[in-house]
Amino acid sequence: MKNNISIEDVPLNGFHQLLTIRSGGGWLLDGYVLSIIGVAMVQLSAALQLGSFMEGMIASSALIGIFFGGFLGGTMTGYLGRQKLYFVGPAIFIICSVAQFWATSGEALFIFRFLIGIGVGFEYTAAGALLVEFMPKKYRGPRLAVLTILWFAGAALAYIVGNIILTKGGPDAWRLVLASPAVIGALLLVLRIDTPESPRWLLSKGRTADAERVIKKVYGSAFSLANLPEQSAEKKMSFSDLLHSGYGKRMLFVAVFWSCSVIPVFAVYAFAPKVLQALNLKGDWASYGSVFITLLFVVGCVIATRLINQIGRRSMVIHSFLWSGLALLALGSFANSSEVLVLGLFGAYAVFIGGAQVLQLVYPNELFPTEIRSLAVGAGASFSRIGAAIGTYLVPLSLQAFGIGNTMYAAAAVTMLGLLVSLLLAPETRSLSLQEAASLNR
Repeated sequence: MKNNISIEDVPLNGFHQLLTIRSGGGWLLDGYVLSIIGVAMVQLSAALQLGSFMEGMIASSALIGIFFGGFLGGTMTGYLGRQKLYFVGPAIFIICSVAQFWATSGEALFIFRFLIGIGVGFEYTAAGALLVEFMPKKYRGPRLAVLTILWFAGAALAYIVGNIILTKGGPDAWRLVLASPAVIGALLLVLRIDTPESPRWLLSKGRTADAERVIKKVYGSAFSLANLPEQSAEKKMSFSDLLHSGYGKRMLFVAVFWSCSVIPVFAVYAFAPKVLQALNLKGDWASYGSVFITLLFVVGCVIATRLINQIGRRSMVIHSFLWSGLALLALGSFANSSEVLVLGLFGAYAVFIGGAQVLQLVYPNELFPTEIRSLAVGAGASFSRIGAAIGTYLVPLSLQAFGIGNTMYAAAAVTMLGLLVSLLLAPETRSLSLQEAASLNR
């Protein structure tokens, strides 16, 4: 009888597919808008006469914005709901991307990209929570992992479209490059119209009639609140409460593993042509190498998505950090080798780090209950991005002061820290309901 089936055990339906596209579109746009700065950096730096300091500030500005946007978005998503913030991020991307077209200084670009980062922070908390709270448990991990694949697809698209614009345009083509995310943002806003609120969030606010209405709309008239396994009233919790509620250890794991998985990646994306040039990949090798490596990030995430339910979360994050860290160590040792070897090692890193990348949304959304889920995701995004911002800011300075070999060794050290923390703290949540995965008593 349908009446006895938990909504976490139902088959995928058309709504789940559409919601994946709606949330995935946001992550594709995130990857695009954050990576597009790497395409435009060389040209805009020359046009605005930027030094290494301002280059680093502009490259890291969106990541700094995510630090604030993650905390703010986590709080607002818990208070206002997932649905409302679902539209705020794309609106910010549109406005600020268009504004970059008229930027006349590095300081103006810093401000616009900082605001874009705030929008990305909102997107992380709203899109992930909305998707995980509707998705059946069998498909939860793979569907959340798809968002990460789409992030890298967006990053690859940014390099492809951005390089086409730079080739076809004149000396100010970088302005069109930075404005281009507005087109995707407009399409995403239209696509998200009529997205319902999460019934879990509605129930946590005591809005039982609204939650019942959404469940029937999504799953059919035979379903009701009785088919929703989690029926707890809201517990008001601050970030301090989160840390002292027994979930502090999980928050530490999420913050460190997420940070260690993104710091080297964002550093590469912000300065991919410069990094590859430092590794003796000149001209077309640097341009096409950036696209090639980005596509391999997508391949790595696709492989991890296919394996996430087979090998489990814990094994995946451990192996991902181990083999990607070894690839970075090899890059440091063979920094002055042939173009083929360098691209091969960079490609190996891109493929192996895919496991940790796809778990960035899976772990924080599974390890915390509804009342603090968005807050925990926002905090994880914030801590990881401030680390990524520092790492990104230091890349041009490190390349100049210490050289490419030592810069790669530093990236390897960050990755190995992620391995150590995962060995000590990574839990297994495969095949568990959201209630079971978030419970401290298991």
